[in-house]
Amino acid sequence: MRAIWTGAIGFGLVNIPIKLYSATQASELDLDMLDKKDHANIRFKRVNENTGKEVAWENIVRGYNLDGHYVVLTDEDFQKVRPEKTKIINITEFVDETEIDTMYYENPYYLAPEKNGVKAYNLLRDALEETGKVGLGTYVLRNKESICLIKPHEKILVLNKIRFGEEIRDTSELDIKETKSNAAELKMAIALINQLSGEFDISHFKDTYSEDLLKLIKDKAKGKKITAPTLRVVHSRSQDIMEQLKASLGGKKEKGGGRRKAAS
Repeated sequence: MRAIWTGAIGFGLVNIPIKLYSATQASELDLDMLDKKDHANIRFKRVNENTGKEVAWENIVRGYNLDGHYVVLTDEDFQKVRPEKTKIINITEFVDETEIDTMYYENPYYLAPEKNGVKAYNLLRDALEETGKVGLGTYVLRNKESICLIKPHEKILVLNKIRFGEEIRDTSELDIKETKSNAAELKMAIALINQLSGEFDISHFKDTYSEDLLKLIKDKAKGKKITAPTLRVVHSRSQDIMEQLKASLGGKKEKGGGRRKAAS
């Protein structure tokens, strides 16, 4: 893996030098954009709006439009704002992870210690495991400040980037009419939830769409005729909710593309 950020974790007066690595990778197929006429690859160019000429990366700078005029920022300017935030993940408090709404979660990253930080790194990991707490702090990555959650995971520390409160839209923007659930329908819906309940296992879920798409690509390359499967309509106006719930309870119990064992 290649580190995307180097710095330190600030834990009280203890500094733990670390490297940050992306913990995720894409599961979708890497599709290229092509010209419909000759299937040539589409290239994107950085073009000067005034001259129409392409601009090299080394000649591109960042700027902010302030009252109709651009203020150009250099790499040094970004460092001058809060230099410590670009190099230190400062843990300011510890909380129970269950207190954090999943709405705030973004991307996970692996944290690995530098050689001179192994002992302190392992100490923080063990202390978090022992207390059942997670650390909350802030850091700056790619000129954007973020909140982060640090927790132990399989003998290492993981950093989860989480959103600021102001980044979550207010639900009042949605106009949803409230209705009172029918008691019998509610009981049946709860029964269906219980039937589909079990212990969480991420292996039950696979990116089957990408697998099916790759199969279609290979079949098309061989000249095979592709026929679209008939889409099964889930909602039907001719059936009420109660009928649909009863049919669901009588059906096979599957989740995420595979069967799940019922909870005892």
